Amino acid sequence: MVIRLICMLACQTFRWLALFARSSAAKDAEILMLRHQLAIARRSQPPPRFSWSDRAVMAALLRLVNKQRRTQVALLVTPRSVLRWHARLVAWKWTYPSRRPGLPPKPEALRQLVVRLARENPGWGYRRIHGELVGLGRNIAAATVWSILKEAGIGPSPQRTERSWSVFLKAQATAIVATDLFHIDTVFLRRWFVLFFIEHGTRRVHIAGITRHPTGPWVTQQARNYLMDLGDHTQSIRFLIRDRGAYFTDSFDAVFQAIGVRVLPTLPQVPRMNAIAERWIGSCRREATDRILITGRRHLHLVVNEYAQHHNQHRPHRSLGQRPPAPLIAPEPRSASDSTAVSRHDRLGGLIHEYKQVA
Repeated sequence: MVIRLICMLACQTFRWLALFARSSAAKDAEILMLRHQLAIARRSQPPPRFSWSDRAVMAALLRLVNKQRRTQVALLVTPRSVLRWHARLVAWKWTYPSRRPGLPPKPEALRQLVVRLARENPGWGYRRIHGELVGLGRNIAAATVWSILKEAGIGPSPQRTERSWSVFLKAQATAIVATDLFHIDTVFLRRWFVLFFIEHGTRRVHIAGITRHPTGPWVTQQARNYLMDLGDHTQSIRFLIRDRGAYFTDSFDAVFQAIGVRVLPTLPQVPRMNAIAERWIGSCRREATDRILITGRRHLHLVVNEYAQHHNQHRPHRSLGQRPPAPLIAPEPRSASDSTAVSRHDRLGGLIHEYKQVA
């Protein structure tokens, strides 16, 4: 045991003496190579993997170590590894980037337009969208429209057609008109009745007339006047909702039935069947008539018509995207900044305020 220990110490001593014969550069290169290998081995992702920077460093340091020392130093790489790295480097240098066959991709703006048309019109297939794009002057093939929709994850039109109750009811609302009467008591305790019509699709209100005695012939005549004011727009009406008041006679129904409108009386004591008309009556009372002492018919006519104009031209509605009924076809208001001035317009003597941007 003692003899073996003496031999090991003698061998190690000769190895230390051999270090004096080596240059400082060779020893530094070997130390750097061993340290770099140790850093790779300590990485948290076993087994150690060499990145492209590790390969470059190891290849450069191996050139500084002589062949004899390469066989004596414990290395994580072999000559086969270095040759494989070099072969990959040569292949990468002489490999040209491949180009996909076919036509170049369409501009991103055109792709967004195709996706927009598909999302805004669930019932349109790619052929229908292609026809719309041709009408817009876009030079694109139908197959390209189909591929854009497929890449965007948009399925065929029968699978993405909206069938929710909200969409269904909005589609029906464009053909529905409701009518009703509400009363106002003046300061002299006289009761007046206001007849109005409201369109479900646009929420536009039309004040038909004001009277103290809403008889059947009077209501019928106001219905004729309302249809005359609509003109060609009467073709879009398919249903009329009214309550079961005695003033809505058969002659009143006949006026609308003559143009193909189906009259739908509400059930007894079910005002929610005419909810949109009842809602407008409540808004008119809360915002106008309940806050003013009405003196007579002319005063009531002025107040009600003024509020109807405010309702149609300015008052926002949630069902219309917070826009008023009248300017539905008008462009969106321009974006406001901190310096944008706002003006106020008063209605009904300052009872109602309207705000607009100053141009």
